[in-house]
Amino acid sequence: IYIYVDTLEFLKRGGRVTPTAAALGSVLNIKPVLTIQGDKLDAFAKVRGTKKGRAKIIESIRKDLTVRFADVASENIRIATAGTFRSSEEAEVWRKEVEDCFPGLDVVYFDLGCSVGTHVGPGAFAAGIYRAL
Repeated sequence: IYIYVDTLEFLKRGGRVTPTAAALGSVLNIKPVLTIQGDKLDAFAKVRGTKKGRAKIIESIRKDLTVRFADVASENIRIATAGTFRSSEEAEVWRKEVEDCFPGLDVVYFDLGCSVGTHVGPGAFAAGIYRAL
């Protein structure tokens, strides 16, 4: 799972980012892309702006498909998108963008849960791969 964080305010409040780093990141429009592998949340990359955040997540999903999921048949692969969007229209735009990058794969959308959403704040978006049962 890869998560783009739109505002550093909530990471700062939770103690995951220092106030200085949050201020500098906001001024320079540097946003983190986090990853969840198993049950661990870690920093994955830093990007400048939403467009590059979307591209980084899509690039990472593409790499995972060819490396980590190379031995899984495409009919058993699903891509989930998620977010803390302010409207369902914004959520559908993100889901559709990912779907367009991975034709033939099933792409669904879920709201980010409270446990993650409280740390990343509004405007965050994510994507991840899972194996269908």
